[in-house]
Amino acid sequence: MSGEQENGGKKAGHIIELRKVSKSYYRAKEKLEVLSDLDLDIEEGSFEALMGPSGSGKSTLLNIIAGLDTASAGQVNVAGSELTQMNDNRRARWRAGNIGFIFQTYNMMPVLTALENVELPLLLTDLPASERKKRAETALRVVGLEGRSSHYPRQLSGGQEQRVTIARAIVGDPKLIVADEPTGDLDRHSADEILALLEKLNKEFNKSILMVTHDPAAAERAKKVHHLDKGRLLESHAPAAHR
Repeated sequence: MSGEQENGGKKAGHIIELRKVSKSYYRAKEKLEVLSDLDLDIEEGSFEALMGPSGSGKSTLLNIIAGLDTASAGQVNVAGSELTQMNDNRRARWRAGNIGFIFQTYNMMPVLTALENVELPLLLTDLPASERKKRAETALRVVGLEGRSSHYPRQLSGGQEQRVTIARAIVGDPKLIVADEPTGDLDRHSADEILALLEKLNKEFNKSILMVTHDPAAAERAKKVHHLDKGRLLESHAPAAHR
């Protein structure tokens, strides 16, 4: 993990720049348009949320930004790279070096300890085992679970499991964290703890975060909220807490 970064008062650049992005699927011969002519800019170091009804295209948009899916048309520039110019292999390498993922489901390996689950993304790197362990321990310390490193998922609460997935998301020091309904399976208390942790990553470690959520309380933690409906960006605004 990088420490808190100072920008010397300079204006931050955009970590995400989308221009005229569209996404369509075909069901038999019927064209289904999920995203239509969408433009979006998100500043580096910001914590922003995507909201909208089910089927509005939020998760599709998040997946395109994270390089898990491809746009049918338009430009997708994320962390200084144009994703539409990449093949699947290049995009996979780019994801590994730039994106940290947090999902509603924890996707933890039940036979691995918390430390081993956090270390998983580093197995794709050339780091020696001692350095991988050190980085995983650091990531667990950041999320407040240094005392649970030897516990298995079945020995952790839902909130603790989500903290482990956040540690896994940050262990490679990504430029952008994408979170798809990160509090969707949690009670209010655990959800608030996870949101406070995301705020900490944003404020203290200058991590750029883009979060899809249905939860107005979660969206209030973001610096800006973007509303989608039927594949179009309707409006963007700062929550009351950031006005």
